[in-house]
This record gives sequence, structure tokens and C-alpha cells, in this order.
Amino acid sequence: MIGKRIRHIKRYRDVAKVLARHGFGFFVEEMGLLHMLSLPKRLFTDTEEIDPLSIGERIRLVIEELGPTYIKIGQIASTRADIFPQEILCELEKLQENVPSFSFEEVETIIEEELGSPLSDIFLSFDKTVIAAASIGQVHCARLRSTGELVAVKVQRPRIKTMIETDLEILLDLATLAEHRMKRMERLQLRDVVEEFAKSLRNELDYSIEGRNAEKIAKQFKNDKSVHIPSIYWDYSTRKVLTLEFVEGLRLNQFESLKKNGYDHKILAEKLVQALFHQILIAGFFHADPHPGNIFLLKGGVISFIDFGMVGRLTLDMKHNFASLIIAMMRQNTEAMIKAVLRIGIVPEDVNLLLLSNDVDELREKYMDVPMSRISLGEAISDLFEVAFRHRIRIPSDFTMVAKCLLILEGIVEKLDPQLSIMDMAEPFGIQLLKERYRPSTIAGRLWHNVSDYGDLLVELPKQMKDLMGNLVRGRIRLEVSVPELDVFLRKLDRITNQISFSIVLLSFSIVMAGIIVASALGQEPIMFWQISVIEIGAAMAGLMLLWLFVSIFKSGKF
Repeated sequence: MIGKRIRHIKRYRDVAKVLARHGFGFFVEEMGLLHMLSLPKRLFTDTEEIDPLSIGERIRLVIEELGPTYIKIGQIASTRADIFPQEILCELEKLQENVPSFSFEEVETIIEEELGSPLSDIFLSFDKTVIAAASIGQVHCARLRSTGELVAVKVQRPRIKTMIETDLEILLDLATLAEHRMKRMERLQLRDVVEEFAKSLRNELDYSIEGRNAEKIAKQFKNDKSVHIPSIYWDYSTRKVLTLEFVEGLRLNQFESLKKNGYDHKILAEKLVQALFHQILIAGFFHADPHPGNIFLLKGGVISFIDFGMVGRLTLDMKHNFASLIIAMMRQNTEAMIKAVLRIGIVPEDVNLLLLSNDVDELREKYMDVPMSRISLGEAISDLFEVAFRHRIRIPSDFTMVAKCLLILEGIVEKLDPQLSIMDMAEPFGIQLLKERYRPSTIAGRLWHNVSDYGDLLVELPKQMKDLMGNLVRGRIRLEVSVPELDVFLRKLDRITNQISFSIVLLSFSIVMAGIIVASALGQEPIMFWQISVIEIGAAMAGLMLLWLFVSIFKSGKF
């Protein structure tokens, strides 16, 4: 870390000065940066008391002044209601990428270096005018020489990767210092948060990832002609250049133009909601930044999504948990909401379930007498994640992306059709997921998976026990159990022992019954016990054991 500080000393100083200028001099001082960077203390007089701006506003100004890396990190952070309070999130949502475009000469150089041919050999024409400019890259319109097709060419800014990596190194170092030197920062786990944000940002630096994201979402709608995803031209794409089909149409926020062209706003709103819910709740892979600038309306009322740099992923379990959360919220069931949140998030060991229940109850009362058609699903989920934040429950970033996505969606839908209820449209998707979860074939698949796992455990158990005992005898294993955890450890050990014992008894019973069935089949008369066939008794007992097994699995909730 010291080597990095020396290497990036000028940037460290810039960051420290910007923090101090906006009233965060105490932060610089507490982390020991004054001494590390040889900065005069007089520059870091804390201005927080005399600055009329709120903490959130000052954080936003710091981010905007520090440039592209921090702006992108701030935009990612604006989705994390489980980490930051609402006051800061509201300011982070205002971050805009007001960056100038870079020269056409630099665009030409990058394309030719990446694609290995002169620009004129690749494109029949290339418009020097910039269609859109952002902190990482900019977009131009061009026409392919090989096919004559109109394409959009996205080109990464020169040296942007080096600059972002430098800033990420500094951010990670500052987060580590803050955790070590500022006790109140420990619970935020800043280093983990920065690493998570850094991963998202590095993915956006690789345009080939964005291209693959677009193709994954395109597969979801291959049989749905009402949704269009631009094609990717891989022969003309690399990590720094992305060439894709040019989309011509109206943006969904051009409401007057939509009306003039005779489009029904209600139908458009329903199509948009259906398309996004399909991505989130059915496919589990979705566009995480569906603002109006990234959604076009093509001829015939076809909706087209663009810019897949930021996407979210939900596994099967995550989709089921999210569906459970939606249904619980619709039924205003506090207990079910808490269970869903606990399944979704990473829960600290010392969480106070009573206080959590009280906070969720208060939230439920907020929406109790409000008609479903007037409830914002995105806002309700964000409110619930705020409760999670207060109880230090970490929500996976993909879930917070869903909440952010729904808030953006509701903003668009409210302008298109104020009467449309996102909550009502979400219910059928949630019910479909829950039905799928409890479908016999799904349960059987999960049960077989569990049986396979336990089977492997039983097969490997003798060898593992032998190895364990051997290591214990040779003194290679040292076991330490703290007294506060002893009871928990013993209870878990007792439960595992009971499970193994039951498995052995069940296996023994199965072997005995198999022997009796074979003997009865070979004999002249069936074997009787109290005038009842032994086979019938065995079948009844097996049925009861199977029933008991199913009941145990359902009660555990792990199926």
C-alpha cells in the first residue's frame, strides 16, 4: 500500500484536498493522511459546521469534482439502500456524467489499433459527430463497408482504464484505512463494499461483456416480436470497441411525439412492465439501468432496450425469495416479510428480531389502508431495504438493483399510464414462481439432490472419520471451542449425530425389508405377523417414514 501511495501521491493529495474543501477534513485527519501525504494541517480545517449544505449534498459535490471513476461508483452506490441512508441515496441519484467528448483523431486511432485495419477499410462512412458521450466512452454512427448496414460504434476513452484502476486502488486503500482507524466505519465493511463496486465498474470497462449481456437478453425474447435487442457485430468488436445494430426510434420519454404517432400509452406501459418482469422474475437476468434514454420505441410499437453495461442476475432461489417477498408485501404479512428478508440478506449474529419485527410492522402500517393500485412496488421494497440497513442486514447487490430498476420503471409508467399498478402486474409473476417452486417435479428434483448429497456424505464418512482419527492420534489437529459457542456447537453435533443414526436405521430397515420380500416371494405362503402380511406392515412403515421425511423437509424450508 505504501508503494501505491508514493506512486499515486498527486492523486492522493487531490482526493484529500477535495474532501477537506467540502467539509470532510476530519475524515482526512482521522485516517492519518496528513502525515502520510505530508500535507499542512491548515488546509484541513473542518468546514462542516459553517457549510449550509447537507452531508449528502457535500458527498455528491466531492464525487462530481473527483471525476469519472467516482461518478460511476456513486451511480452504482445509488442503488444500495441496504448500505447508505436515504438522504445520501437521493443525492447520489442526481449524479450526471456531464463529460466532454474526445477527438475524432483519438477515436480513429483506438478503432484502428483494436480492429487492426484502417477505418476506411472497415466502414463505408463514419460520422464524426458524437451521438452520446459518457465517462467511459462515446458513441458514433457508421455504415459497414462489408454489408452496408447502419451501426452504432461505441469507443472507450483513451487511457480511461489506467485512470480508473488508479482511483480504485486509492479508494480501496482509503476504505482499509477508514476501517482500521475509525471504529464507526467497521460495521459498514467499506473494503468489501468498494471491492464489490470495483468489480461492477471493471465489467463496464470490458465492452465484450456488454455484448454478451445483450445476446443473453436477446435470447429471452427470441419468440417475442414485441421486444427488440440490437444485434452485436463481433467481427468489429473488442474490449474497447463495440459495434452493434443502430436503433432508430422514439425514446419513451418523448411523450408528445408518441401521442402524435398514434401510440397507445396504456399498451406501451403494459408491454414495458411485462418485458422487465419477464427479465427479472422469469429469466433472472435483467437490464439494471432501464432509464428512458436506454429504451426506444420502434415502428409497430416494438420496444427496444440498449446499453447493457449494467445488468442484474437472480438465481432460482433468489427469484423464489423475491416472489415470496412480493406476495408477503401484498398480503401485508409481517412475519412472512421478515422471513423473506432474512432469506435474502446476510444477517449479523446479534440481530434483534423483536426490533426488526417492530420496524417491519411500522412499515406495514404505512401501506395498510392504501389501495394496491396506489402502492409503489419499488418504493415499498426500497423502504424494506432501508429497514434492513438499520439492522445491518446486507442485501445482495442484485436485489438492490431490482429495487432501483422498479423505481425507474414506475417513473416511466406513471407518465405513460398513471392508472397502471406495477404491484398488480407483479402478482401473477410472483404466483407463477411460487407454483413452480411447489411443483412435484421441482420438489422431487431438490429432494433427489439432497439425497445424493447425503449419499455421498455417508459413502465418504468412514474414510473421513478414519483420516480424522489418524490426525488426532498424531496430534496434527488442534480443536479450540470458545465457551459462548459451546452450547451451539453441541446442539449442532447432536442434530448431525441423530440424522446420521436415522439414516443408518432407515438403511438397515430397507435391507431387512428387501430380504423379507425376497423370502416371501420364494416361499409358498406369505410371511404373516398377527395375521397381517409382513410386506404390508413394511410398506405401511415405509410410507410413514417417507411422510415424516417430507414433513421434516417442508418444515426446514430447505427444499
